[in-house]
Amino acid sequence: MAVSPVMKDAEPLLLNVGEDQYNLEEFPEESVALGDSDYLEDQIEWSESFKWGVVAPVASYIVDDLDGSGGTNSAVLMVTIWELGEAVGPLFIAPLSEVFGRYPLIITLNMVFFLATIFAAVSPSSTLLIASRALMGMSTASNVLSPAIIGDIFEPDQRGTAISLITFIPLIGSGVGSALSGIIMEKLGWRALIWISVALTSISQLLLFTYFRETYKVSILQRRAARLGLEKRRTHRVGLAELRGCVMRPAMVLLSSGVLAALALFGSIIFAHLYVVATTLPAILKNTYKLSATATGLSFLANGLGSLMSFAVLTPFLDKIYMKLRAGNRVGLPEHRLPLSIIGALTLPPAVVLYGWCAEYRLPLPLLLFSITWIRLSMMLAFSPLATYMVDAFGVYSASALAGLVTFRCLAGAFMPLAITQITGQIGYGRGFTVLGVFDIGLALIPVLVLRYGSRWRLRSMYTRTD
Repeated sequence: MAVSPVMKDAEPLLLNVGEDQYNLEEFPEESVALGDSDYLEDQIEWSESFKWGVVAPVASYIVDDLDGSGGTNSAVLMVTIWELGEAVGPLFIAPLSEVFGRYPLIITLNMVFFLATIFAAVSPSSTLLIASRALMGMSTASNVLSPAIIGDIFEPDQRGTAISLITFIPLIGSGVGSALSGIIMEKLGWRALIWISVALTSISQLLLFTYFRETYKVSILQRRAARLGLEKRRTHRVGLAELRGCVMRPAMVLLSSGVLAALALFGSIIFAHLYVVATTLPAILKNTYKLSATATGLSFLANGLGSLMSFAVLTPFLDKIYMKLRAGNRVGLPEHRLPLSIIGALTLPPAVVLYGWCAEYRLPLPLLLFSITWIRLSMMLAFSPLATYMVDAFGVYSASALAGLVTFRCLAGAFMPLAITQITGQIGYGRGFTVLGVFDIGLALIPVLVLRYGSRWRLRSMYTRTD
């Protein structure tokens, strides 16, 4: 069933649903009962409180326990396989959400995640544990759908703050979780960590069932049309051809937009620095600085501090800069989201170089932790605005656009740490991370060029909204 909104220069505002066309002015704005709950159909008008409501250091020890050997590749793969699985998931999740809506995808995939986490908790070998983590990564829908949901329910002037929050929470959680994991592992064992995840996932599913509602405008309008009898009384079935076209949409969006491809490349490599630190830092702290598992875990709090600092910058300034740059225009350009991304891209290279030479010469531990905080701060400043850019630029196809970004990001997150491990093994931490820093300098040109020319480049894609 082909669905597309048609924006006219003058009223009325029309919606194409298959072969039918509706005047959206015919639809009342009051709640329409759907099933057992009353859905407020205009998601932009949801209350602010309701909108906000919707919205690796132990790997080597686990390998030792399961297989009796501390294989570096297995430990690294255990951390990065999640990203490899997460690279595949969005290719199906994002376009399907544009056919069936956000709600059924979120609920179903959260249940799959819950079952995969249980499988991980009882895995008897590292091979099965790695497989379960791949499934967990594939079923993680929030990475691709959360920014799209923000775009569904928030006006452009508010999206930056909201997307910064949903980006910040998982990363601050990873920093705190890494710190606590070492303590819990020493006291209770690594399986206890996973059972805690099972408990948290079950709570999450309960909250989703209780509070989450459909946010995708096209799905809401389809339901409203059906409830008001404006849609022809027939059964809509999604055929194999349409499903095939749906699954291919992220690739089509990516191939049709040079801007999306460039920013996806930029964002993927920037975000992969998170996994580079996650996979190299435990060995550095254990072998170079001789820290215990507990002290190693606590050192990961530096990541959380960097995330906290980035959130303190992004929250007040991402939307303010957007509104400032749009001047007196009613609608700003997506490119107005990129100044903070450029700042983060330019401050990342020296932080990466400092991290490498701290590890090479065993410089004071506080300096190493400072470099980790600096990397996370710069990485978040560079990466977080990209999701808001995709939502602003691609409109109802933002989930498919974000799928391209997430897929590139996950592939880089899976393989870049393996490459850095090999490079630093050959030439040392100092030279290895200096090479990465030089590469990062060249990478910073991408958001600079998109800020300057992106509004023209976007005109070449049929999927890009150019309001």
